Amino acid sequence: MKRHVLAAVMIVFLAMAVPVLAQSSCKVGVEAAPVGFWTWTPKSKIDVYVLADDFSESEVAYLLAPLASWNAVSESTGSQVRFEYKGTTDTPLHCENCLTIRRGQVFDKSRRHLTELQTYSAERNRIMTWASIVVDPRLTTPKTLTNAMAHELGHSFGLLDCHSCKKGSTVMIQFEGVNISNEMNGPSGCDVAQVKRVYETVAAQIKRVSRAKPVVVDEGEEPVEDDTPVVIPKP
Repeated sequence: MKRHVLAAVMIVFLAMAVPVLAQSSCKVGVEAAPVGFWTWTPKSKIDVYVLADDFSESEVAYLLAPLASWNAVSESTGSQVRFEYKGTTDTPLHCENCLTIRRGQVFDKSRRHLTELQTYSAERNRIMTWASIVVDPRLTTPKTLTNAMAHELGHSFGLLDCHSCKKGSTVMIQFEGVNISNEMNGPSGCDVAQVKRVYETVAAQIKRVSRAKPVVVDEGEEPVEDDTPVVIPKP
């Protein structure tokens, strides 16, 4: 299955990829998403798994297409984070630099989200140890699966939702309804610029910590109420 999925992903990516163009102006709230929340460790390789039986083989291809588009801007964003699909798993994985994609109930009338990033940070420093992207069963069309995955991966690089941003300006724009595409299959130029800002801050933070005296850390983040991501306690 993995070989067929990867071949299909390349076809989907070539057909649907959003060109990343340099932006002369990236005004937050207009063309660019605000930043905050959690990120992957710089220069890390993220092993991606799909929960077995949650998606059809054709759906998996559309889910994985945004991995290629985010990988394509890895150097430009300064994150040097790359995703690699490893296949299916019977249970969500809680290993270092693991990302599990699965189905689960997300939608409710108050939040209106259909996907959710759930994260865990072992050192309570907003650097993710592992994560899951949860896709509501209501989200079914191929194009919106790609859009939603590109969006949630944006959260994993520190980007926040931007409901006021112009169409086509960022993967973090709002979906107008269930299974209605936002036409964003991968990061825009402004997304690249914003993630670069995020990782400049992360690099400075890591540098400061490396110079400091080691301290004892606890068991990780406690659950918090927020739109995305959802921080989960250690299983």
